[in-house]
Amino acid sequence: MSNSAHELTRKDMKAPDKFQVAATQAASWAAARRKPILVAVGALVALFLIALVVLSVRASGSQKAGSALYQTLVAASGEISSVPLPNVPGPFYKTDAERQKAVAESAAKVRQEHGGSRAAVTAALAEADARFRLGELDAALAGYQAFLAGADKDDPLRFAALDGVARVQESKGQLAEAAQTWQQAGEIKPFADRATLERARVLAKAGKADEARQLLSGFEANFKDSRLRPEAAERLARLGTGK
Repeated sequence: MSNSAHELTRKDMKAPDKFQVAATQAASWAAARRKPILVAVGALVALFLIALVVLSVRASGSQKAGSALYQTLVAASGEISSVPLPNVPGPFYKTDAERQKAVAESAAKVRQEHGGSRAAVTAALAEADARFRLGELDAALAGYQAFLAGADKDDPLRFAALDGVARVQESKGQLAEAAQTWQQAGEIKPFADRATLERARVLAKAGKADEARQLLSGFEANFKDSRLRPEAAERLARLGTGK
């Protein structure tokens, strides 16, 4: 991923187009590289939160709310180390669980103190991701749903929330529900290829190999420019012909 989210200046932060581009690029990067369910993605979370903060500080209309949300980014970008590292500002955490707890607490504070703001809506997504990584599935689901309820219909981060809902459902063994959520996520055009790939994976996991095979068979034709075509072809090969 480029460093566009890092490099935005205060002047840039007044330009809505640059905010949307930065957020969408980060969301796209995250979606394209999302590993299968339950795989550790600590660096992804920190990078993705940059996009959350960049978008929300501009749209929240509240400097206090934006500043509070920025503290969530600070917590998420902290290093896991038992001792301070040279030339690294910190914060430092002994474990990833400790870091995720700090993120969740920071985001929850934003939501409590700045309810109704765009920053609070974004904080719901940040908290949900942290809760998921902590194994707090019900709290994570509530956070993702809160974001979806509060965000605009064209918010570029809606895919991330639907991704989260599907991951929670899969973790709970609710594979039919997860497949439906991925179908819904597929309606967001920039991420339709990733959603289709994940839906096929969940269907196969649920024992619906024929449905998964049908999705993967049409992947190359439906997503001619997708970088995920090799992955789709590999998964189709693993499923076989079904005959």
